[in-house]
Amino acid sequence: MNIHFWTKHAINLSILSIAATAAYAHGTGGLDEKVRDANSRFEDVAAATAEGYAPIPCASGITGGAMGIHYVNAGYLKDDAVDLAKPEAVMYEPMADGKLKLVAVEYITSKGPASLEGQLFNFNSAPNRYGLGAFYELHVWAWKKNPTGMFADMNPNVSCDAMKMGN
Repeated sequence: MNIHFWTKHAINLSILSIAATAAYAHGTGGLDEKVRDANSRFEDVAAATAEGYAPIPCASGITGGAMGIHYVNAGYLKDDAVDLAKPEAVMYEPMADGKLKLVAVEYITSKGPASLEGQLFNFNSAPNRYGLGAFYELHVWAWKKNPTGMFADMNPNVSCDAMKMGN
């Protein structure tokens, strides 16, 4: 009886694990693909500057990892709209050769709770390290895998070190 119970329990856990993995892949795979399709033009940083985005310094995490250099569009930041093809910030990792590599985008609004394609934004209260009022934000690591999650703020695989070498 105990062997049958544990075998059945192990099978049920395996089925739940497979279902959870499939649900996670389905839930995030669609949004990252939509973000890449709508924003691939930003792989060339000149496209971002041509559309009114301006750089702010490379953002490193307090406990490691980084977000990279944010190119922010002030007009989009002020309008509070959430538009897949018009992220408030486009994020680049500085490379050792001086080039910038697109890694993610960030959607920001002061109106919330906010979501994009069903994915809830994170809330940042004020005061915060950015000197902004309270806001909602969503990072989408559509070009560089983030082991801490597709929508995490910091990516341990991103570094600002190339900026430090240039100074």
